[in-house]
Amino acid sequence: MSGPGAAPHPALPGSEPAAAALRALEAAGATLATAESLTGGLIGAALTSVPGASAVYRGGVVAYATDLKCSMLGVPPDLLRDRGAVDPGVARAMAEGARARLSADYGLAVTGAAGPDPQDGHPPGSVYAAVCGPGGHCRVSEFSLTGDRAAVRNGTTEQALLLLGAEVAAITGR
Repeated sequence: MSGPGAAPHPALPGSEPAAAALRALEAAGATLATAESLTGGLIGAALTSVPGASAVYRGGVVAYATDLKCSMLGVPPDLLRDRGAVDPGVARAMAEGARARLSADYGLAVTGAAGPDPQDGHPPGSVYAAVCGPGGHCRVSEFSLTGDRAAVRNGTTEQALLLLGAEVAAITGR
C-alpha cells in the first residue's frame, strides 16, 4: 500500500550503516561487491534500499551452499574441507572472490552459523565478516551474536555494514 495515509515501510536491518558505507565509497570513487552466506541476501537488500546505491554497488553473490563458495567465489576447496564454512579464511576468500568476480574495488563477505543448530562445530551466532579492498588490504572480524536466527542474521547484516564503513574510512581517509 502506498500513497497518502499509508503506513511507512519499516527500515531494513542495516539500512543506516548501508547508507553511511555507500556515502564513503562514493566519496572515494570506489565500487562494492558482496558475498553472503547466512544472511541470504539481506546485505544486498540493505544496500539497494538506499537511493542511488547503483552508483557504487555492483552486485552480490548469495553462496548459501558450501560448494557454491568454491564454484562461484573461488574459495579453495581444501580450505572448506579442512576448516569448514564458518572460518575467517573462508570469509576473506569470499570477499576477495566477490571483489574479483564482480570487478569491484571492495568486497564484503559474511559466513557463519545463524542457528538454531551449530555449524562446523561453531555455536549459533558465530560469524565472520571480511572486507577486502585495493592493494590486497583485507580485514576480517569475528562476531558473537545472540538471539534467534532472525536476530543473528539481522545483527550480521548491521555489523558487516558497520565494518565496511569503518574500513573504507580507514583506507581512504573519508
